[in-house]
Amino acid sequence: MSESATTLVIGLGNPLMGDDGLGLAALARLRETWLVPPAVALLDGGTWGLTLLPPIEGARQVLFLDAVRAGRTPGTLVQLELPELPRTLGVKLSPHQVDLREVLAVLELRGTVPATMACLGIEPESVELHAGLSPDVAGRLDSLVEAAALQLRTWGHVLERVPQDDLSPSIR
Repeated sequence: MSESATTLVIGLGNPLMGDDGLGLAALARLRETWLVPPAVALLDGGTWGLTLLPPIEGARQVLFLDAVRAGRTPGTLVQLELPELPRTLGVKLSPHQVDLREVLAVLELRGTVPATMACLGIEPESVELHAGLSPDVAGRLDSLVEAAALQLRTWGHVLERVPQDDLSPSIR
């Protein structure tokens, strides 16, 4: 994170696991379609686990983009604020199994939870070994990116759309 950044947007997930790659796809689309100010850092968090602690601890506001299982219909937009974000530690078979819940639990134990955190996502349809998003989730990707831009504006950031002429043909 740059020294001028106060807000961190983290895309999470594994693109080899179907809809689990949603957070990374949303982060890429946000980067391609919006000009974000220097106060906002965009981070590909992939499946980094506990290595996300330092950048999160250095931010005042954190927005996670991810596939979120909330028991809703696949393709449904899900928004969770800080009190709703699950923070638990669990028994793991491998250190590579750390997910966002554990990262948040460690932040809480260390007393370094940023003042403002939220998660935006879409209810996944398929989290299985295959590349690409399911049609229901892919069809809602732009809605997720719009919600992320709105959240950043709510937090006081000024965002502008990338001019249409600058968009790659696959995004138009």
